[in-house]
Amino acid sequence: MVRRQFIFFILYIICLLTGYAQQSDERTIADFRQMGIPFYEGNEVKLLTTGPLKFQDMFAEIERAQRFVHLDYFKFQEDSICRVLFNILKRKARQGVKVRIVYDGFGNKCSHQPLSKRFLSEVRDAGIEIEAFDKFRFPWINHFFHRDHHKIAIIDGSICYTGGMNVADYYLHGKPKVGRWRDMHIRLHGPVVDGYEQIFERMWYVVTGEFLQPGSYDGSDISQDKVLVGLADRIPRLSPDMMRKTYCAAINNAQHLIQIVNPYPCLGNPIRRALNDALARGVKVQLMVSEKTDGQANADVTGVEMKKLMKRGAEVYYYQGGFHHSKIMMIDGLFCTVGTTNLDARSLKYDYEVNSFVFSPKTTEELQEIFRKDVGQCYLLTPDTWRELFPAGRRIRASIYMSIKGLL
Repeated sequence: MVRRQFIFFILYIICLLTGYAQQSDERTIADFRQMGIPFYEGNEVKLLTTGPLKFQDMFAEIERAQRFVHLDYFKFQEDSICRVLFNILKRKARQGVKVRIVYDGFGNKCSHQPLSKRFLSEVRDAGIEIEAFDKFRFPWINHFFHRDHHKIAIIDGSICYTGGMNVADYYLHGKPKVGRWRDMHIRLHGPVVDGYEQIFERMWYVVTGEFLQPGSYDGSDISQDKVLVGLADRIPRLSPDMMRKTYCAAINNAQHLIQIVNPYPCLGNPIRRALNDALARGVKVQLMVSEKTDGQANADVTGVEMKKLMKRGAEVYYYQGGFHHSKIMMIDGLFCTVGTTNLDARSLKYDYEVNSFVFSPKTTEELQEIFRKDVGQCYLLTPDTWRELFPAGRRIRASIYMSIKGLL
């Protein structure tokens, strides 16, 4: 371990002496461009840190829609907030606004309150086009693989909402099992909305076979913030390693600080190695996971992963203020990512995912401040707290699950 740290230190000194040591954001942008990731300049980024904030902001923009509303969500739960949304959409459809919706068939079927046939019929009768990706059907084998894990809302090609939140009441009231449901969404305004519209148009073609006329952001009210956003879009078979590569590149380029909040950080060898290498070269690594979670198997594996990182020097915080479902990462206070990607085998290997990489110290600092406040509702993982939290039974379950997780 000491030898490895020494090697990284020598390499860093060589980079300094040769003038090669760029800031982590510059190096990451260069790496992303080599991967073919599109970048969009001149964007406005607004963080939406709670369900009420997201829904209030998004519903207001939908009310102002003039041309179209496109929604692509893993699931809609047929409850009160969903009915509010669809009542607005029905009214906009009657006004002549084109409303198109894609949802995941498996995600809907596994919801506690799935969209019923009656509800879908009423929605279609109101003039809304709504289709399921990968409809839930016998023998169900197809659902083990690719799922549409997007959470995207696009209004008139000008505003986009994306992040970790589906449409369900528990984003407002929490769940009895886990308490408050914490999550993160962003509101994007500017040219990057074009990139999200292209993602929707592709998903619409997959489920309907219909090509939509490409939307375009006219730039007439371009933001003065001029935030640069890179769009990482994981498409099964076409860009299957996209999320793994982008996370690894960002982590590998970090020079001072890596902060990650993720609900299911079961990681995998490439990201685990990248974090271990960052720790070896002296980068401070902080991770936040939830004590309470909606999936026991993932929670057990997460505990094993967090123990390994803790032993190498990472600060691991277990959040006690509910279930932290956010999917965010901040690097060196210079750039961050907010998106749909869980750091588990399903998101990294199988599902349709999308993350915005926001190259803005201002937005990154806002996320860091939220992280600092959330630490106040956490306890730091130590060898003693780990043994208390993970008795023998949980360790055995984790070992069994980890032995097969590459097949899930």
